[in-house]
Amino acid sequence: MAPKNNNNLKNLMIREVIGWILLIIVLFFASKFLFGNSNTTVETIPFSQFLNYIEQKEFTNVVIKTQDNVMTLVIGTLKDGRQVQAKTLPYSSVLEDTLRQSGTTYDVQQTNSTFVNLLWNIVPWIIMIGLWWFLMQRMLGGASSSSNQAFSFGKSKAKLFLENKPQITFKDVAGADEVKEEVKEIIEFLKNPRKFTKYGAKIPKGVLLVGPPGCGKTLIAKAIAGEADVPFFSVSGSEFVEMFVGVGASRVRDLFDQARKYAPCIVFIDEIDAVGRYRGAGIGGGHDEREQTLNQLLVEMDGFDPHTGIIVIAATNRPDILDPALLRPGRFDRRIVVGLPDTKEREEILKLHARGKPISEDVNLTAIAQQTAGFTGADLENLLNEAALIAVRKGQEKITQKEIEEAIDKIIAGPEKKSLVLSEEEKKIVCFHETGHAIVTTALPSGDVVHRISVVSRGLALGYNVQLPEKDKYLQKKSELINKIAALLGGRASEEIFIGEVSTGAANDLERATDIARKMVRAYGMSEKLGPLTFGKQEELIFLGKELGEQRNYSEKTADLIDAEVKRFVELAYEKAKKVLEANKELIFEIVDVLKQKETLQGDELKNYLSRVKKEEELNLESV
Repeated sequence: MAPKNNNNLKNLMIREVIGWILLIIVLFFASKFLFGNSNTTVETIPFSQFLNYIEQKEFTNVVIKTQDNVMTLVIGTLKDGRQVQAKTLPYSSVLEDTLRQSGTTYDVQQTNSTFVNLLWNIVPWIIMIGLWWFLMQRMLGGASSSSNQAFSFGKSKAKLFLENKPQITFKDVAGADEVKEEVKEIIEFLKNPRKFTKYGAKIPKGVLLVGPPGCGKTLIAKAIAGEADVPFFSVSGSEFVEMFVGVGASRVRDLFDQARKYAPCIVFIDEIDAVGRYRGAGIGGGHDEREQTLNQLLVEMDGFDPHTGIIVIAATNRPDILDPALLRPGRFDRRIVVGLPDTKEREEILKLHARGKPISEDVNLTAIAQQTAGFTGADLENLLNEAALIAVRKGQEKITQKEIEEAIDKIIAGPEKKSLVLSEEEKKIVCFHETGHAIVTTALPSGDVVHRISVVSRGLALGYNVQLPEKDKYLQKKSELINKIAALLGGRASEEIFIGEVSTGAANDLERATDIARKMVRAYGMSEKLGPLTFGKQEELIFLGKELGEQRNYSEKTADLIDAEVKRFVELAYEKAKKVLEANKELIFEIVDVLKQKETLQGDELKNYLSRVKKEEELNLESV
């Protein structure tokens, strides 16, 4: 480690020298600006010679400067342009009489004391030095009196938690049982490293937590630090990269230098994709600041002794854009997926976040967990928080089931628009549209269940259906996808049948239905005519992590077939939706009449209506 420390010291000294050179340059130009640049020199002569010049009328003008009536300084300008000065003690009016007799123009000025003159000359320099120091501190992010820290922009911005380390343990992490099991080895190593080194085992140097946003990756990292009871460094990937070249790499070096001092410890890098993206993506070449930072991170992770007890934990929701060198064994040896919670885990998360909140006895967290498929841990926390805010707004002492269901609607569909009042004709269209969605969803098995129908405007929607999965599903069959398309088109089909023409309200439904059908043909290989093939490939700009477009790896003839198959799937689903609606006309009119009055149907009342829907098995519908 000595060479690296010497290099750091050398770099620090170079920065110090550059700083002082800048200070000297600033002060030089400041003095030029403040005090001017006079090329006129004043020659000092004996007072007797000065008097001779007066008698010989050699002066064009004379200035007499007196200081507290003690010391006199006389400055005269000769006819040839030269300036001479002389000093005399004490001041008397004899000099003025001599000047008057010779006819020389003169002026008398009272000057400040020596101390005041000295102060007047020093103060501007003190102000300039202070201003320079203040600007350097602000620019370089330093707030320390130490001169070495004035250039602290190369220091790591990681937060170190020692006595104040996270007090979170696995008791505070609901669900994620498999993830907890995976990281138990790491915790055990940090507590008792000899247990592993005795057998020659090497603990993983790095753990990469992968998963959608809000699933608890950061929370799990804090829980690991809390369980292991070791120092915890926390830093975001974006905090490494700055506009100055080399700063990111310097911060990485400093972070690992600090970590070695506090080993065994945990270094947590959140959103590592900010610095860990593919190198050489064609933008910025091979010398941009982000790539230098990544290179230094690779060196540090591969360089430190595996027995020092430094565990690097990183979190990202974009593992696909990380550089392969970062993911190889010896760096991030272990990849742990932190996925969406299932029904049981959602219930545990709800119970965890319900602590400290006045929850009513009628609240059924199991039922809420079943209604919130696809919600992350952060979504569930926000759900109960929104329910609490609604309860406060209503002036209630406890949070009831009604407030939680309102919060679900708000999160899914957006806030209620009470100011938006629909005309009777528009309200009628919305009622038939939403009823059509609900009837087709109930009649055709797609895995979704209708929990609520409402014609109250929320967000961008004039009305909405709350449709949630009946249970957690990880695969979908072809028939279920067709039925899902039919459910999306149920609103448009209902408008066509009962209103006589279609409206713009189905725009989003058509977009989603077409997208599902296109994926069935191009991604899932569900078309008999095209066979078990995939078509097209998304091109991504790895450096930016953005999709640029599609790479077409098929002919124009195949493109026509793809379009024809997509259209066939959508039309087949649309016809199924229309047949279902035709078979349930009377029930639809009943539901619409109730919706016009109540505006919302839910609970047992909705279940009673939907239980009368004629299902797919009762109807003669064309199969896929």
